[in-house]
Amino acid sequence: MRILVIGGTRNVGYQLVWRLLAAGHQVTLLNRGSQPPPFHQQVEILLADRTTADFARQLASRSFDAAVDFAAYTADDARQALAVLGEGRVGQYVFISTGQVYLVREGCPQPSREGDYAGPLMAEPVDDTYELDEWRYGVYKREAEDVLGHAWETQRFPVTRLRLPMVNGERDHFRRIESYLWRMLDGGPVLLLDGGANTVRHVYSGSVVKAIVGLLGQPATFGQVYNLAQEEMPTLAGLLGLLAEMLGAPARLVSVSAAQLQAIGLKPMAVSPFSDHWMSCLDPTRAKTELGFHHEPLAIYLEKVVACFVNYPLAVPPEHYRQRAAELALAASLPK
Repeated sequence: MRILVIGGTRNVGYQLVWRLLAAGHQVTLLNRGSQPPPFHQQVEILLADRTTADFARQLASRSFDAAVDFAAYTADDARQALAVLGEGRVGQYVFISTGQVYLVREGCPQPSREGDYAGPLMAEPVDDTYELDEWRYGVYKREAEDVLGHAWETQRFPVTRLRLPMVNGERDHFRRIESYLWRMLDGGPVLLLDGGANTVRHVYSGSVVKAIVGLLGQPATFGQVYNLAQEEMPTLAGLLGLLAEMLGAPARLVSVSAAQLQAIGLKPMAVSPFSDHWMSCLDPTRAKTELGFHHEPLAIYLEKVVACFVNYPLAVPPEHYRQRAAELALAASLPK
């Protein structure tokens, strides 16, 4: 198959390209070139900013059996993809969406199912840049999905939508699991909002890649939307307990409040990235039933992540680890 990958310069995208190449597919990678890929000699690379006319220029008169779009974030991005790849120029268009489309819906149940998408949206946040940015991300992704869903209904544009929660994997560029591992290794306590009682249901990058490859060229998925997520739903404290056991380091978990962190100038999500309330929890039942989706067990994929961290360590800790002294000072000041 001739497959176009748009964006895809990070963890899931790179893994997908490697897997497609290994399966003998012909891959074209289109992005801005900000992250030169390690497989540049094995793929066709087109440089373009999708928000400019370069996107259409680079893809003029081209056609593909499938396209996987990691870089469409707005309704305009979706309309551009339709304008460039519509009219039979792509056999299937896979849109990578987010579980955040549920979080911006008023009263949406969790775990969220695909049918929970419909409903009134939360009001736009005010006076909080972080909340506004997260709200816009979910709302804009919804608007992109709606454009593509309408295109299927009216034009039979062959779109398949995948909604992902937080993605974990080896060499995650956000370094989220890694940030907890650094803290465990230094022997100090790990600060958790409200003790890490929140439930976490993420997805492993390798399982996402397998799902994408498996649905390519499957007409039954056209016009459909699927949640992808792991089976397990541990608390954050439980997840960190598993990581500590695999790392062979103690998990000294200390409960703190957001107010305590903010009082000394620490951003809660920098201290504990998995404590964010903007973290979706998805029900993958439909993907399991209709796609045969099978997610790698949590303990197995976490072992891979920890092994990568231990065997191929990065020399420099995550950026927000620089505040570690302040975290330790706060922990020492708390009542025992």
